[in-house]
Amino acid sequence: MQTNNHQVFDYDTVLDARFGAPGTSSRIEAEEKAYAFYTGQIIGDARKKAKISQAELARRIGSDRSYISRVESGQTEPKVSTFYRIMNALGCRIELSMSL
Repeated sequence: MQTNNHQVFDYDTVLDARFGAPGTSSRIEAEEKAYAFYTGQIIGDARKKAKISQAELARRIGSDRSYISRVESGQTEPKVSTFYRIMNALGCRIELSMSL
C-alpha cells in the first residue's frame, strides 16, 4: 500500500496539471465526465437502497436494462426529465434550491 507520507497537496494544482486550467476545453470535458459518473452513482445507490434490479427500474421508466447500466456507469448522462422519472420510480424526492 502506498502512502503520501502525510504530505499536504493543493488539489486545485493537481487538477490543473492533470486536466488543464478551469475553463479550458479539457477541464470542462473532465468535469462533465465527473458529473456523469456522480449522477450514475447517485442513481445506482438509490436503486440498491430501493432493492430493485436495473431491469425493474428500466421497466418502471419505459427503458431497457442496458440504458440503466450505462447511466450507472457514467457512460450516459440522462436528460433532466429522465433523471426525474428515474428518481420518482425509485421513490426519491428531488429538492432544488438557489443560493444568491
